[in-house]
Amino acid sequence: MSRRALIGAVAVFVAIAAASLFWPRPISGDMRRADAARLMNELMSGKVPVGGPFALDDQWGKPKTLDDFRGKVVLLYFGYTHCPDVCPTDLSAIGAMLRLLGAQGDAVQPLFVTLDPQRDTPSVLREYAAAFHPRFVALRGSEDDTRRIALRYKVFYEKVQRPESQTYLIDHAAFTFLLDRKGNYVAFFPPGTKPDRMAVMVREALESN
Repeated sequence: MSRRALIGAVAVFVAIAAASLFWPRPISGDMRRADAARLMNELMSGKVPVGGPFALDDQWGKPKTLDDFRGKVVLLYFGYTHCPDVCPTDLSAIGAMLRLLGAQGDAVQPLFVTLDPQRDTPSVLREYAAAFHPRFVALRGSEDDTRRIALRYKVFYEKVQRPESQTYLIDHAAFTFLLDRKGNYVAFFPPGTKPDRMAVMVREALESN
């Protein structure tokens, strides 16, 4: 088994083992559980297309498409700024990985897509993205656009109202997607992947393009 295949197999194993961590609370309702399971199975099976083009506005209100990042390896993450734990942990890991790569990191583009456009305004996204790495691009779209793009990447998410308050959380799958220089999906990193582990596959992607 090649090193890349081995890493992929380990990633899938970790993803299965960590499945209970992707959503902060149990997903109630048969249909919701089925949707989450279906998307996870599609992502891990390798038998269905993952990813695709998208058009969203960045944290400065400028339109961006996936084609704008052609020529760079992309790390794509779906989350939201009010996320209490997994999002800041994974985004910090991406920033640390870019610093580990040094000059090679200039050929890697980190992207953050908010799943909460209602609260994640451009000004909020500007401050949030800059906290993890200066080259992070934060993207925002309508509720419909966000749902459509998330489903292309097999990302399940759902608003969960806190019973004791008017605020809400968003239960979501916490994957980091690796795209090649042409924008094609290559692999995913499970939540909690360490920067040095991430750097191995990113370097391979940089060297294979």
